Amino acid sequence: MTTDADAPPAGDPPGELAPTVGWGVLHLFCRATPSLDAGAALVAVEKAVGQGNQVVSAALLGHRADLALMALGPDLWQLRQLQTAVRNAGLEPVGSFVSLTEISEYAPGLPEEMKQSRLYPRLPPEGKPAFCFYPMSKRRAADHNWYALDYDERKRLMMGHGAVGRTFHGRVLQLITGSTGLDDWEWGVTLFGTSPSDLKECVYQMRFDEASAHYAEFGPFYAGMVAEPAEALARVAVTR
Repeated sequence: MTTDADAPPAGDPPGELAPTVGWGVLHLFCRATPSLDAGAALVAVEKAVGQGNQVVSAALLGHRADLALMALGPDLWQLRQLQTAVRNAGLEPVGSFVSLTEISEYAPGLPEEMKQSRLYPRLPPEGKPAFCFYPMSKRRAADHNWYALDYDERKRLMMGHGAVGRTFHGRVLQLITGSTGLDDWEWGVTLFGTSPSDLKECVYQMRFDEASAHYAEFGPFYAGMVAEPAEALARVAVTR
């Protein structure tokens, strides 16, 4: 039997809930409301960072949202705290994506340094202020069903897909996170580029490879500019 004396203090989260490997990743796409308290939102971000998480902020273009916050860390409860705090500060989430960092099943022989960079990335990358995010899944159509292919064929296709991506090394940094069982889509793709033209060309060229042309389904795109949290909040605040 649990008594009040055994319960955690009000406002404290339960014990840590963490992936067995890698980090939790939360993308929040927010609209700045007239009641936005940029100072409170900044404190929320700084608290999350002080707990050992990473938070990437980007001012977004277009009607879908004003601000993107991409938070990465080992404890899902801390990501939830950030979500609550920024909402209370007047940033209304109008979209989100929940995923985990991962290593592709088609790349088991990666050097240890590359494995660590995928499981525990350091973001945002320097010199790449252009930002883009989109979710994707593999097609299950009657004529093109990814999950009906055997492993060797899937690996062959993914090796070709990766070869196209590597031609953008130095211009685009890509982080693919897994969301099967956690969100409506199977993966989230976050891109950082030296310019928006690099992101546009990268996504365009990669759609021609066989894995994408026959088997990829894409969700909505969010694009904008990476900035320090204080700068991003100032750019999206509603002027009264």
